[in-house]
Amino acid sequence: MSRSLFRISLPALSIALLLLGTGCGEDPRFSARTPYLGGVYGEAQTGAPRDTVSYWDGDNVGGSPSVKISLGEQRAYFYKGGVLVGVSQLSTGREGLNTPLGHFKIIQKDKDHVSSIFGDYVDAAGNVVVPNVDVTKDPKPPGAHFRGTPMPYFMRIVSGTGMHAGYLPGYPASHGCIRMPEFMAEDFFKSVSVGTPVTITN
Repeated sequence: MSRSLFRISLPALSIALLLLGTGCGEDPRFSARTPYLGGVYGEAQTGAPRDTVSYWDGDNVGGSPSVKISLGEQRAYFYKGGVLVGVSQLSTGREGLNTPLGHFKIIQKDKDHVSSIFGDYVDAAGNVVVPNVDVTKDPKPPGAHFRGTPMPYFMRIVSGTGMHAGYLPGYPASHGCIRMPEFMAEDFFKSVSVGTPVTITN
C-alpha cells in the first residue's frame, strides 16, 4: 500500500487517537535481512503482520517536536507544537532486555548506524559463518570477522538504546531498542534534532 493510501483514512485515525488520549539489535530468531513490518515505505511483506497503524502527516506542520512511546501499545506518537502528526507501530525490548522507561532526549542521530555489538561473524568473502551474534558473549571463529547489524535512521536516546528502522514481528523482540518501519523511521529522523524530548511509558 502506498503512503498516499495511508493518508486517505488517517484524519479519522488521528482524531480517534487524540480522543483516546541496554543495547539493541536483531532478535536472534530473525536476520538483518528479514523484511521490515510494512516494508520500505509501507509495502506489506509476507511473514510479518500488516501495518495498518503507521502514518505521517507532519511535513507541513510547524512547532517543537516531541515523541511519546507506549510500550503497552507498541506505538510511538510524534507531536509538533503539541499536535499529533504521526503514529508508528513498534517492536521494543523483549522480556529481560526491556526498553527503559522515563523522560529522555535525543542525544545522537546517525542515518547509517551499524551496531558494534550485534550482528554476524562472516568470512573473508562476506559469507555468514555465525549469524545473530553478541560480540560480548559469542566467541569469534578463527578467520572470521564481525559485521554489525544495520540500524538505519538511528536516534539514540540513552546509552545503547535508540529508535531506528528494523524488523517488527508484531510483539516486543529487540535487545532494548525501539524499532519502527523504515518509512516511519525516516520521517521521525528528519523531524527530530539533538535535544528533542522522548517520553517512554508502560
